[in-house]
Amino acid sequence: QVQLVESGGGLAQAGGSLRLSCAASGSIFSINDMGWYRQAPGKQRELVATVTQGGSTNYADSVKGRFTISRDNAKNTVYLQMNSLKPEDTAVYYCAAAVLVIARYNIDCWGKGTLVTVSS
Repeated sequence: QVQLVESGGGLAQAGGSLRLSCAASGSIFSINDMGWYRQAPGKQRELVATVTQGGSTNYADSVKGRFTISRDNAKNTVYLQMNSLKPEDTAVYYCAAAVLVIARYNIDCWGKGTLVTVSS
């Protein structure tokens, strides 16, 4: 019904940068909050950043000042610019979206994840 597809993960050196993208498609009427979460090996999934439809953002303390979330509402796409990467940023990054579908009910959608590996 609604699909989220992430891209942009990969390998980076400490201090480097990566940019993640997530495009939503399907029976979308509108998208409310969009966000990024991550799960490191052996750890629980945690919030990285969220952005409202109006552009208000929220960040985990661990990424403030280094990561920037943004979205393009016309493209149903959310981005995560990650700068000054640290080895502890290594994780699978998941895109999430609160979607109002064409049938006029809300669903929470998740992507399949993209792996980010930061080497020291």
